[in-house]
Amino acid sequence: MAESPAGRPGPTPTTAGRVGREERASVSRPPTPATAGRVGREERASVSRPPTLVIALHGTRRRRGTRFAEALRRAVASRLPGVPVELGFVDIHDELLGETVQRFERSVIVPAFLAAGYHVAHDIVEAVEHSGGRAVATQHVGPELVHAIADRLRAAGPPVDAVVLAAIGSRRLGATAEVLATANRLSRIVGRPVQAGFIFASEPSLPDAAAQLRAQGHRDLAVATHALGPGLYQDHIAALGLRVVAEPIGIHPRLLDAITSRYLAATGTTSQKVA
Repeated sequence: MAESPAGRPGPTPTTAGRVGREERASVSRPPTPATAGRVGREERASVSRPPTLVIALHGTRRRRGTRFAEALRRAVASRLPGVPVELGFVDIHDELLGETVQRFERSVIVPAFLAAGYHVAHDIVEAVEHSGGRAVATQHVGPELVHAIADRLRAAGPPVDAVVLAAIGSRRLGATAEVLATANRLSRIVGRPVQAGFIFASEPSLPDAAAQLRAQGHRDLAVATHALGPGLYQDHIAALGLRVVAEPIGIHPRLLDAITSRYLAATGTTSQKVA
């Protein structure tokens, strides 16, 4: 047996030849037709599979809120056969949106928010930036939903003198301006004065908004709800003690339209049948 310079046995000519042949085979062996076909199919599937639609929501600890979120996911999925539809939360939940989008090869985030407050301007942008180019985000859904708010107001009871539009509120001036614009549009739709009132950060507060309307001579007031689903904010609305209080938007056709149309536009698809 031959020895190496260090005195250790080296490979014999026979074993050296066998090792060389095995090394060459491992480098030059082409894929079999079966393995090549499988790889090709997997690559084509990853390209043709539609991006996951991630509905971005605030998040809530209340069971009614989590049930609403799941019902919304199912309703959107029923409109987009073949499209994976998931939920992503920007607060409260253990897994937040930035982690959620990491699970998907490609995703389109549709922010289910009525105004572009902190979560839209920061959390969703951050989730896209940290996705490594695998996620994109659309515009939030709020600008198209004033008619849905009006529908819920009409369903709550007979016409009143004036309306408080109850909104969560934001420290971002742009988000507050969106709510004020919605109040003006809602007023034109329902033919009644509408005053926005806020629960958090923005002014006027809900009680102050009601007081302003009463000071103008409006005694019979109703609340229109500037929110998608149930939440803690409803306790603040109930404290006003008004007889007509509209439900949040909920699973409304206009909300489903807003989410699906944004997804289809982002993916360059013109039909809801994308399977």
